[in-house]
Amino acid sequence: MFSNYLIGLREGLEASLVVCILIAYLVKTDRKDALKPIWTGIAVAIALAFGFGCALEFGSQELTFQAQEALGGSLSILAVGLVTWMVFWMRRTARHLKSELHGRLDAALAMGTGALVATAFLAVGREGLETALFVWASIHAASDGTPRPLLGVALGLLTAVFLGWLFYRGALRINLARFFTWTGGMLVVVAAGVLAYGVHDLQEADFLPGLTDKAFDISGTIPPDSWYGTLLKGILNFQPDPTTLQVTVWLLYLIPTLALFLAPTHTPAKAPVRDGA
Repeated sequence: MFSNYLIGLREGLEASLVVCILIAYLVKTDRKDALKPIWTGIAVAIALAFGFGCALEFGSQELTFQAQEALGGSLSILAVGLVTWMVFWMRRTARHLKSELHGRLDAALAMGTGALVATAFLAVGREGLETALFVWASIHAASDGTPRPLLGVALGLLTAVFLGWLFYRGALRINLARFFTWTGGMLVVVAAGVLAYGVHDLQEADFLPGLTDKAFDISGTIPPDSWYGTLLKGILNFQPDPTTLQVTVWLLYLIPTLALFLAPTHTPAKAPVRDGA
């Protein structure tokens, strides 16, 4: 449940911040007449993300077991790729997100209502589609027959909306770059578990070999139906009997990705200004 809460919080907060920046800029520049097109674009983006999530969930139920596993595994790997790109992108642009959005909004204001709707739709829609796909993949990986994964996502999104409102009201100030670094690092760990589960799905669909080649089996020590087994699965997508290929892929993704993500960034030094230049 925690991993799904983290996904909802992280992805939802990005979208909330985008909305807050757009709305606050229009209010401060006395362009409240442009708020309606912005909200229209946001509403369309949310509806599209929700529809995409429903299509993934209900559309996959009509497939055969092998097709379901192949689809689930493929989409899990795609979701991991997208979320990995997203956390690195946000780490790089968090400090400049506000000015970037202001520039896009200024251009849209000059072009008219349609451009404003499109700007809001594209700004929020990308986050929404990425969230829907990664949430679906994570819930698919951590599903335990209970509504807890969905509840975790819902609580994360509600927390993100509340924090976004506090940001807009000026009641909350945090270091966003540091926040996105820490949550991004945790999200990479979650993504590693989703990736391993996606590989397992592809093995069950006979797309990849090695389904019976177990790296280890500690089901007797950590039963999947125990409270601590459920907790580990909910947080880390832990599996007590993974295949050798799953463990290999998990390590090959997690170690280099986390090392690159947490490595300090260096700002190029400015050349000294000489007298008389």
